[in-house]
Amino acid sequence: MKVSIIGGGGLVGSSAGFALQCSGVVREIALLDVNEKLVAGQALDLLHGGPSTSDQIISSGGYEHVPDSDIICITAGLRRKPDESRLDLINRNTDLFLSILDEVARVGVKDSAIVFVVSNPVDILTYVAAQRLSLPLHQVLGLGTQLDTIRFRSLIAEHLKAAPTQVDAIILGEHGDSMVPIWSSATLGGLPLGKFSGWTANTASDLFTRTKGSGAEVISKKGGAGFAVGIAIRDVIDTIVLDKQRLLPISSVQDGCYGIRDVALSVPSIVGRGGVIKRYEIDLWPKEIQGLSRSAQVLRQTLDTVMKRIGR
Repeated sequence: MKVSIIGGGGLVGSSAGFALQCSGVVREIALLDVNEKLVAGQALDLLHGGPSTSDQIISSGGYEHVPDSDIICITAGLRRKPDESRLDLINRNTDLFLSILDEVARVGVKDSAIVFVVSNPVDILTYVAAQRLSLPLHQVLGLGTQLDTIRFRSLIAEHLKAAPTQVDAIILGEHGDSMVPIWSSATLGGLPLGKFSGWTANTASDLFTRTKGSGAEVISKKGGAGFAVGIAIRDVIDTIVLDKQRLLPISSVQDGCYGIRDVALSVPSIVGRGGVIKRYEIDLWPKEIQGLSRSAQVLRQTLDTVMKRIGR
């Protein structure tokens, strides 16, 4: 299978390419970017590692790669300018994203292709992509809170001095300030976190606060997040390619799950070769359900402004 990464010259796109190379699941990785020299260098760097990873085709270029791609992963995005408002950044990124969608539509995609949105604000742009592309809604999905979820698990594991792969916890809702930690089902090795020494309500609150600010923390220390984002992208793409039918907190346009409609956000979703196969309403505490509803309302307000500006 072939994956094209639009924005493959940047930190997130190239990290995703490296993660996919290391997993060795996809047959071809194509990196696309407006900076042709940079993206050619990223592809060459990946190519050099091929003999020690897996037998894959590594290429770079432009939208000519899209028509025969099985997954089109969009990572391109703009950073906030000094003193720029959140809405202004959203508007600029939406304009860039629309230009990308126009090019994707111009060259065409396979009927079975999956469009996978990573660019931020991911929930807003996932909704825009679902509205603008002639694909079934289940074939358009966003990274959503998959990245927040693995960050969340890593910090819980670090605090408890436990194996990260033994932590099972999930974040739902917006990939943003209104995200919702699902403490009701969080476990370590199948046991509730409250069973472990030193675990308190304050601990939980502090870890979630740090999770929510993890992106900003990484940016302040190294200039941008790349490795974990690449791994989160790989998690989703491997699940699609291998039709694993795994439950992941990815973003998609909702049609009634937890009473939420006509907005893209993350709910527990079974992901496979067809994209979003099914959504599950797992049991949640009342305050978690309220948090999800609030998250949907926050996104709806921003979405109304964005859609009015660009036109439905």
